[in-house]
Amino acid sequence: MLNIAVCDDEKVIAGQLSDMIKKHLPDCEIEEFLSGKDVLSAKKAFDIFFLDIQMEQQNGIEVARELRKHNKNAVIIFITGIKEYVFAAFDVAALHYLLKPVDEEKLKEVLDRAVKAVRENTAKKKQQLFIKTREKNSTLNVDDILYLENDMRKILAHTQKETIAFYGVMSEMEKLVGTGFHRCHRGYLVNMAYVSEYDTDTILLSNGEKVYLAKDRYQDFVKQYMRYLRNGDVPYV
Repeated sequence: MLNIAVCDDEKVIAGQLSDMIKKHLPDCEIEEFLSGKDVLSAKKAFDIFFLDIQMEQQNGIEVARELRKHNKNAVIIFITGIKEYVFAAFDVAALHYLLKPVDEEKLKEVLDRAVKAVRENTAKKKQQLFIKTREKNSTLNVDDILYLENDMRKILAHTQKETIAFYGVMSEMEKLVGTGFHRCHRGYLVNMAYVSEYDTDTILLSNGEKVYLAKDRYQDFVKQYMRYLRNGDVPYV
């Protein structure tokens, strides 16, 4: 069963949207929120978020940025009354946006894509690394790694919760973690899923950390990042 969050500070609109969603997905569970603060403090894990962009105090873009720090696989769909706001959806990897008043046929189309994305995320087996150190042996989900850093003879695996140091070679790690990562610098291997912004020499991650982007690797990084976004069906303008 899908869990869906609808967040709009206008209760009537939230209710109308929920009714339309329920019509097309009768078996889903929907919870309505009237503020970004409420949806961020919710205890339930949601598969799909419908976020109004133009909310007071904390708008939908800000809410999405917070969600992405802890839930990079959640499907986010923006609701907006002003088309120009969709440009801001790029760096939070939103699936799509819907203009108010929401067209029911368009909603159904976007819902079908959202359900497909959730199923693909669920079916995708988590790739893991077995890491052996002097202190302990542990299994780490590759999806949880923000970036890998070369530190002399050791590799530092940076995650949201901790940094794990182990002996390894960056070229070997590059093969193990797969195409979702990019060797942006001789000393760094970054997870594309956590890229928030970048310029010619720096990549900003969703948790606020920065890693170096070598000038001679910039073009390759941009190409791979655009390919990553297209493969994930992320709209960009």
